[in-house]
This record gives sequence, structure tokens and C-alpha cells, in this order.
Amino acid sequence: MTGYGRGEHSIEGTKATVELKAVNRKQAEVVLRLPRELEALETRIREEVNKTVARGRVEVQVSLEQPGASAAAKINRELAAAYTEELRGLVRQLRLAGDVTLEALMRCPGVVETNSDAPQAEAFWPLIEPALRGALAAFNGMRDREGAAMAADLALRIANLNAAVARVRVHSPEVLKRFREQLLQRIKVAGLENVSAEDERVIKEVVFFSDRSDISEELARLESHFTQFEDCRKSAEPVGRKLDFLAQEMNREINTIGSKANDALISADVVLLKTELERFREQAQNVE
Repeated sequence: MTGYGRGEHSIEGTKATVELKAVNRKQAEVVLRLPRELEALETRIREEVNKTVARGRVEVQVSLEQPGASAAAKINRELAAAYTEELRGLVRQLRLAGDVTLEALMRCPGVVETNSDAPQAEAFWPLIEPALRGALAAFNGMRDREGAAMAADLALRIANLNAAVARVRVHSPEVLKRFREQLLQRIKVAGLENVSAEDERVIKEVVFFSDRSDISEELARLESHFTQFEDCRKSAEPVGRKLDFLAQEMNREINTIGSKANDALISADVVLLKTELERFREQAQNVE
């Protein structure tokens, strides 16, 4: 699910800002961008985000505004220049595209020299935590609104699937009746005498066709999957992976119905079932 949230918190002039952005992805991935002085908090921030995110790629951007921060750290320019020369040589040797960036240099060991009197990362947690919780609240509020819209769309797809299954269930008994009538008509056209609907050979052929084309079990399983969707819809837990599984199982049953049902009307509904199921599957991949 997509989403965006922003939170801020200040203590004695120092301000922390946290921004969250999410895009759809089947698995969960949290990408953090932190100031150097907050890198030790990466695990704690990741844990907080993972408590509310089960799927999707979430980018977490944390910024820190500190009065007098320049006194707390300085740049080792000679070391930065040495890193730049070595890295550019490596780029040329490996024939890589691009150039050395400031961001890459700032992450090289020793380039940023911190003052021993500068606050440790843990000291910033009382500042970061409220900003992070505010960002998560806004982020989840946006996702809740998107989730409600997706739930309505998925429910519509299931309703369309259910209606098509109901039509198939009505048509299904007629298939056997038409087969019997067509079989007797072919026998009559062939000029075979003394062959009636009660003939043992006709009955065996009809029974064989009935067993081969019976789709009652597939229809029952499809209806069971529709019920399971309603259970997912009412659940407060992440259900994205379960919806993926239901889509796979429904696809299996629909394919079986299509291969077993020897009837034009049922085949038309099978096409509709596949179309609606594909729309359901695509939407379900966006659900957490």
C-alpha cells in the first residue's frame, strides 16, 4: 500500500523531522536515511516501522536540526581529498559511470570528526521517537483511507465472481440434459433402430459424461473462497498474503470448470470469472 507521513518534534531548540513514504511491493522492505550521528538508532527505528508495516517498500528519512552543530563535528578535508583521489582511480580502473558524491565521502571513516562532547545517538531517542510516532500516525491514516477504497473494489470483484458462479450453477444441470438429447438425436440421424433413452449403452454414455463434466465440487470450493474473503475483510490483521493465496486457489477452480464444462453459456461465464479474478489478483497485491 502507498502512503506518506511526516512528524516533527523539538526539545530545547533541537528539532527532529521524520518522513515516511511507501510504495507497493509484495514483501516488506524498510530503507532508512539517517544523519551520521543517528546511525546507532537504525535498529530501533526499523523495529518501530515494522510494527505497523507488513508489505511494501517504506523509505524513512530522518533529519536533525541542532544549534551549534558545527562545533560538534568538523570535516577532515585532507582525508576527504585522499578518499576522492582513490575512489576516482577505482572508478577509472573499473570503468564505472558517475563520479564520487559528497554523500559517499561523508560516510567514509574519519571524514567527519565528531567532538567527544557531542551527544550520543541514544540521547536523541526522546527527540526522534515522538517525531517517528507522529509520522507513523499520519502514514497509517493515509493507508487506512486507501485500504477502505481497495476493500470496496475487492468486494465488488467478489460480488461479480459470485454472480457468475450462481449463473453457472443454474446452467450446470441443463448441460447433462442437452447432452442426452443430442446423443439421442445423433443416434436417430445415424439410423440406429431400437435404441431408446433407457438403453443400457445410452445410460452408460450419459453417466460417463456426467462424471467427466461434473463441476459441483469446484463451484462449492469457489463459494467457500468467497466466504474466506469476507473473513479477511473483517480481520484487523494483515491479509495480503492470504488474499494472494485465495486468488491462486480460485484460479485453479475456474480453470478446472473451464476444462470440464462442455457448454457455451458456462464457457462465457468462465471468461468473465477469469477477467474478474485477474482484477481481484492485481488489487490484492496492493493489500498489506
